Amino acid sequence: MSAARTVLRGRTVVPGVVEGEALVSADTISGWGGIDPATGTIIEARHPLAGVCFTGRILVFPGAKGSSGWSGFFQTTRLLGTGPLGMIFTVTTTKAALGAVVTRVPALADPDGDPVRLLRTGDLIRLDATAGTVELLNRAVSG
Repeated sequence: MSAARTVLRGRTVVPGVVEGEALVSADTISGWGGIDPATGTIIEARHPLAGVCFTGRILVFPGAKGSSGWSGFFQTTRLLGTGPLGMIFTVTTTKAALGAVVTRVPALADPDGDPVRLLRTGDLIRLDATAGTVELLNRAVSG
């Protein structure tokens, strides 16, 4: 990783390439009871992103928590058109990997740097899960 360009390399979970706005969560996300699949909104009461919609954004998060129903809730977001554009998670778990597969969005795991610390919500990023890379294209303006 260079100072001029931020590129992370990781492991492909679901191939594909997307560009979009990052939605970064330092906390894991619960599927069952933690998201509203009809709206693509995080509804877990104590989650820092409660009330925030992930539809059409690249979800950057540590991974899944809760029951094995996690993947079913994210599959429902795909069926309803409310799913994320892509997923980047820091640790591969069977729940998160299966959730990415059934959501059918480009997904990357186990990056060589912590995307939760290196990226922030609003950053424009390019997720090339086929090549196993995440590139910061444009830093979000803070404030």
